Amino acid sequence: MPDLGIIQTALDRAVTEGVFPGAVLAVRCGDRPVARFYAGHLSTVPPGSPVSTSTIYDLASLTKPLATVTALVLLMQKGSCRLDDHVADHLPECAGVSIGSAMIRHLLTHSSGLPGWRGFYERLSPIGAIPSSAEEREQAKRAMLSLIRSEAPVYERGTRSLYSDLGFILLGLIVERSSQQAMSDYFLNHIVGPLGGPRIGFILPERLHASSDCVDDETGAVAPTEVDRWRGHLLRGEVHDQNAAALGGEAGHAGLFGTADAVLAISGEWLRGHHGRATILDQAMVQEFTRRQNSEGSSSWALGWDTPSVPSSAGRYFAARSFGHLGYTGTSVWIDPVQELEVVLLSNRVHPSSRNKAIKEFRPAIHDLVYQEFIGSI
Repeated sequence: MPDLGIIQTALDRAVTEGVFPGAVLAVRCGDRPVARFYAGHLSTVPPGSPVSTSTIYDLASLTKPLATVTALVLLMQKGSCRLDDHVADHLPECAGVSIGSAMIRHLLTHSSGLPGWRGFYERLSPIGAIPSSAEEREQAKRAMLSLIRSEAPVYERGTRSLYSDLGFILLGLIVERSSQQAMSDYFLNHIVGPLGGPRIGFILPERLHASSDCVDDETGAVAPTEVDRWRGHLLRGEVHDQNAAALGGEAGHAGLFGTADAVLAISGEWLRGHHGRATILDQAMVQEFTRRQNSEGSSSWALGWDTPSVPSSAGRYFAARSFGHLGYTGTSVWIDPVQELEVVLLSNRVHPSSRNKAIKEFRPAIHDLVYQEFIGSI
């Protein structure tokens, strides 16, 4: 039996040492009950309430696999799009420019030639105003698409991988065009709904103060991130990523908020799909999307998911077939299909400042500890 006290002590120590103000760790191994750990407070400036297992975190780039990639698999299962479709097949505005001839596959493996990031939010909204209606979001997305399509490639497509938020912004738009639904609606209707309503979703500006589920319920309050100079205030219930904020909080690369249990609800679908059990996801699709695509090992990317590299945030023990992803705000999910082990770590390590990088050493250490306790050391 795992010594849960050792894991809890490690999480408590991380708070004391300033890795993050607070965190939730959820572990599921096979058919055992979920083990949940939590420590610290929602914030330090100002002092916040204690963290609980129902604390909601800005999931940052976990949006990529949990929302965008999961949505693409569902759409591909219906035949609405394919891995080898070109970007311009779904975003005709990109016809005639370099990115238009890239395939969805290239975007998923971060090998499209696009740069990793651009501060487009300042051009979309110089004064930090956030789109607060569906119509304003659509206008912002069209403007963002125009900016991305104008980007010249920074390397030859397919020759390397450069992690790109811009590519996933395009993938989010492809989900919307293929489904004819807004990203938040598709996620709610086709992922959250069929899974029984786990507490996860995009917090749109017009819903932020209208729903007690977003901010005001202390049993499931949203942990803040940091003061954003562009917006001029401390962010709580507003996506930390500024390009996602400029799109109204609804994007393919960032925007999800959720609890650790909610992340497990989606990661569990991927794990069950990998083994061909009952799930919303097709087994062959899951296995293809979680397979490292570069057999030479020059890139660790699968299709939207990452795989363990050396060194890895998943630590030393997760199997080579494992898959996972990190989020800038201090979040991660790693899934080992060999041991049927899922580990979700949610924190707001960017509070009060994103200059805090201590989580880089904590992540592999906590995954090693979890593996040793739940599986046994190798």
